Amino acid sequence: MSNGLEIRLASRPKGWPTLENFDIVEVETPQPSEGQLLVRNLVMSVDPYMRGRMNAGRSYVPPYEVGQAMYGGAVGEVVTANAEGFEPGDVVLHNLGWRDYAVVDAKHTTKVDPQAAPPGAYLHVLGMPGLTAYVGLVDVAEQQEGDVVFVSGAAGAVGSLAGQIAKLRGASRVIGSAGSAEKVRYLIEEVGYDAAFNYHDGPVVEQLKDAAPEGIDVYFDNVGGEHLEAAIYALNDFGRVAECGMISQYNNATPQPGPNNMSMLVSKRLKLEGFIVTDRAHRKDQFIAEVGGWLREGRINYRETVVEGLRNAPEAFLGLLRGENTGKMLVKIA
Repeated sequence: MSNGLEIRLASRPKGWPTLENFDIVEVETPQPSEGQLLVRNLVMSVDPYMRGRMNAGRSYVPPYEVGQAMYGGAVGEVVTANAEGFEPGDVVLHNLGWRDYAVVDAKHTTKVDPQAAPPGAYLHVLGMPGLTAYVGLVDVAEQQEGDVVFVSGAAGAVGSLAGQIAKLRGASRVIGSAGSAEKVRYLIEEVGYDAAFNYHDGPVVEQLKDAAPEGIDVYFDNVGGEHLEAAIYALNDFGRVAECGMISQYNNATPQPGPNNMSMLVSKRLKLEGFIVTDRAHRKDQFIAEVGGWLREGRINYRETVVEGLRNAPEAFLGLLRGENTGKMLVKIA
């Protein structure tokens, strides 16, 4: 069997990462032990949370180690199966992306059906981003029928699904922000947002007020910073915020001050809750049943931005941080 490539963390970035923070290394193909599978990766995910893992220090997931291969969601084909219930040719979801070949414990994989949906869908609409959007709205924000919902970073993997799920669950109006006129068109014409704006076109607080003159009830936050401050102004009494991410802050070398209107959390009786999708894994079956049903019925639209070749995975990740993707950013490996 031919050797494969893996991508390692070469050094920890200070501020914005660069290609120099990655090493691309040829390695011998590993062999599985008892209870393990050798998987040839087909497609992998790059996600904003990976930026935090490039830093040292304690967080909700361990940091990547300098000199070691990075990892993240991937779908691949089983080459060698040393575990009961698996055979070569099975397609599995696992967490050892950033390499051509992975040896994974069978108990840490999930079989997926490539006939039911393309492999990349299990890293997007039927995977972690989809579950993130679902639990953020249903569990954290407690979205109700008739709510006005605002989603920042709305053209990304999570945001584009959050808006659609909100509509399917009876939101009266869904508003999104994005970083280009093309993405705004995508949100309104393809995804079904009622209103959307380009946050580069003017202060977010003013554009949000124009889009939601009667205020908002739910804010799904992927961006933080100016967006969070604007949402706090726009939220109606007893509004709810699902804090999913703050990508505007991830590459700051020094921390920025937070919103200057936090006192409104008290006067408006707002609920603001951060969440990590892995804490809500018990919701996966309900998510697959509900969102999978909408997908089969053609009621969910999703787009992918696909970069070809494992060697280009670092550039795909940097492009994600720059906002160059529409929908889910994926790397096709084989």
